[in-house]
Amino acid sequence: MAHRGRSTADSALLAALSRGLNVRTAAAQAGIAERTAYRRLRTPEFREALSTARREAIDAAAGALSNASGTAATALIGLLRESTPPSVRLAAARAVLELGGKLREETDVEARLAALEAAVAEREGRS
Repeated sequence: MAHRGRSTADSALLAALSRGLNVRTAAAQAGIAERTAYRRLRTPEFREALSTARREAIDAAAGALSNASGTAATALIGLLRESTPPSVRLAAARAVLELGGKLREETDVEARLAALEAAVAEREGRS
């Protein structure tokens, strides 16, 4: 029975820490002492679980941003209409040019990296 309580507390502590709360606040939310939280953080299993939880949170946020990027791009392009105030149009035009350039650069780097990885894999396969 105590194990289930610890598991619940650990899950709550992991959730709070992965959201970026400090140890004191996370411990309070998990219903455990701050000292207990630090003790959990010293165990490799808990640290690995925390790293995994944080990676999953970041992946979820990246997915949400990726899903919204089309809508954001459409909104930004919509600001380029002649009916939009000139200062807003200028800012939107700059953003489109800057972001478009960064996206092209990132896409080029990804393609070059994939080509290098393929070349290395091919070379290792022949060795």
